[in-house]
Amino acid sequence: MPLATKLAERRRLLIAVAATLVVLAPLAFFWQRSLIPNDLSPMTMGYADYGGGPMVHAHHGQDVSALKGPAEGTPDVAVELTARKEKFEIPGRGSVDGYTLNHTSPGPQIVAKQGDLIQVTLHNESIPEGITLHWHGVDVPAAEDGVAGVTQDAVGPGQSFVYRFVAKDAGTYWYHSHQVSHEQVKKGLYGVLIVQPSPTDVIAAVHTYDKIRTVNGGYGERRVAAPGSTVRVRLINTDNGPMAAWVDGAPYRVVAVDGTDVNAPTEVSNKTVLVTAGGRIDLQVTMPQGSAVRIGLGGGPTTLVIGDGNAPTGTEPRDRVDLLSYGSPKRLEFDPAKADRNFQYTIGRRPGFFDGKPGLWWTINGHQFPDVPMFVVSEGDVVRMTIKNTSGQVHPMHLHGHHVVVLSRNGTAATGSPWWTDSLNVEDDETYEVAFVADNPGIWMDHCHNLPHAAQGLVTHLMYTGVTSNFHLGGSPGNQPE
Repeated sequence: MPLATKLAERRRLLIAVAATLVVLAPLAFFWQRSLIPNDLSPMTMGYADYGGGPMVHAHHGQDVSALKGPAEGTPDVAVELTARKEKFEIPGRGSVDGYTLNHTSPGPQIVAKQGDLIQVTLHNESIPEGITLHWHGVDVPAAEDGVAGVTQDAVGPGQSFVYRFVAKDAGTYWYHSHQVSHEQVKKGLYGVLIVQPSPTDVIAAVHTYDKIRTVNGGYGERRVAAPGSTVRVRLINTDNGPMAAWVDGAPYRVVAVDGTDVNAPTEVSNKTVLVTAGGRIDLQVTMPQGSAVRIGLGGGPTTLVIGDGNAPTGTEPRDRVDLLSYGSPKRLEFDPAKADRNFQYTIGRRPGFFDGKPGLWWTINGHQFPDVPMFVVSEGDVVRMTIKNTSGQVHPMHLHGHHVVVLSRNGTAATGSPWWTDSLNVEDDETYEVAFVADNPGIWMDHCHNLPHAAQGLVTHLMYTGVTSNFHLGGSPGNQPE
């Protein structure tokens, strides 16, 4: 082969190698940058966002593990829960592989009166990855929040952990694991917590196990109620997506949202109400004479029937109750117009790598986890937050340790009862303004409660100045909160 030909071939090879390096080098850089450290402190991840407020740095921080419930006193409600990996039965649908609490899923209902001291002792008998319990919607002290790697370590097999907190607020709540939660909740590690129930209350906890949709752990349920009696129906959505609910056979009122009473609720007919993932809605129904009512739960075959006689079989109504204008206004105890901190929480999506895996991944303010904004507040601050969703999918946003009041949606101001929520359904191309008072010191997750989304990085934290955490994500306990 002539020398000139050899040189030309070598030059082409070098050009091809250089072109490959030009393509692969940035990919390798972004791949490497996307890897999540195996021992990651919530104190060092991301970047601080002070929301226009003062940059306060405490010299001696209080560790989150010290922010406990009452150490002294005999509990009014004491519960022992043992977590196991095992098969369990869904009546009429057969057995499934999953996780249980005291051999059942959902776990035992925890019922308390307002002001009761609740003590729950969690034992892990056979959950290999460990477990925690998070009290969804209950504004507990930070050390009782049950988030692996943030407020405690995961409770490994053979270990136990004690939660103690006061049931300050009446309402409908639930509890679930916050360790590998996108798998453990789906496979059964959840239960119901009700504070201040009435004897006529009916609970409807909706959950899907391996494509089997259930209410209270069964394929359907029927409850007795006398004609003319008033029934409170406590709807709990433990799944990852929103659920439309309604009543066939009688009008109803929406009397509470996420554990907070609605001011002056009006009667509703032929409308649905949306229960977002993780959310709770309480309905009040006066039982008709001579027939039962049917509670529609998302339009599927799983329903709840209350009363004697035949129940109507209506279809899902087209109209929906708008909580932005439902009920009557009531003065707030703080002025959102005088906010000390103003935060932006914009949810997007972009192609790239997440923990070394290629795909389309969630972003917060243009950043991927763990390089996300950490919203910093001081105790007593009035906080405003604008939540904007441009990601192409719906996100049920859940802030731990606090309830927020909705101020507006897409620029339309709230005009009804104060809409207090801890699980807010944010559709694609929607923008909500919310506000709250920072009155519960800690380090609090603020994440999407479509739990696979959270596991894919749609999570950040609300951090109080002067509070620190010595817990780490990963590490020897294997903490994986999502």
